[in-house]
Amino acid sequence: MQFTASTVSLTVDDVTSSQEFFTAHFGYTLQQAGDGFASLTRSDAFDVVLLARGIQVLPPEQRDQHASGVILAFTLAGGLQEQERRLRHAGVEITMPLRQEPWGERLFQVTDPNGVIIQFVEWTA
Repeated sequence: MQFTASTVSLTVDDVTSSQEFFTAHFGYTLQQAGDGFASLTRSDAFDVVLLARGIQVLPPEQRDQHASGVILAFTLAGGLQEQERRLRHAGVEITMPLRQEPWGERLFQVTDPNGVIIQFVEWTA
């Protein structure tokens, strides 16, 4: 088996607000969009598809679910503190401040307008 891409699909209340958050703050670009749908891409990370809650393309049992309990984690190769500063300066609320875990992980989190948690990670020796 060979994968050609990785995509996470998130069901949100307001596709446009999440789309703008990902493109403005995380370097994603809009690949395609339609009514209640946006596909975002970035060459060095997984793609993100945003679907509006209730959209008819989803099976009935999935239409009203919300992207909750999911953490999108991006691992950085340095510069974690600078990214936290950049986002804070841009007005993004840091919902989990920068911290160091005993197992060697440094991380912080932000939350998009639809409640999607985005975590930035840097591993230390």
